[in-house]
Amino acid sequence: MSNSVYKFIEMVGTSATSWEDAAKSAVETASKSLRDTRVAEIKDLDMKIEDGKVTLFRATVRLSFKYQT
Repeated sequence: MSNSVYKFIEMVGTSATSWEDAAKSAVETASKSLRDTRVAEIKDLDMKIEDGKVTLFRATVRLSFKYQT
């Protein structure tokens, strides 16, 4: 059995509908270019507000993936 090393990155996903969709967008986009994504952790949630209305949900996601040597 070999040892594994994992790297962490942070990404910000956005959605006009929800924080869940924003986080999902970040994970799915990262998974297109990263191999062996393992864990996603929500670090921060915020919203963009215009004229007193929420117009965008943003989720900062910390992702881990297996580091290929």
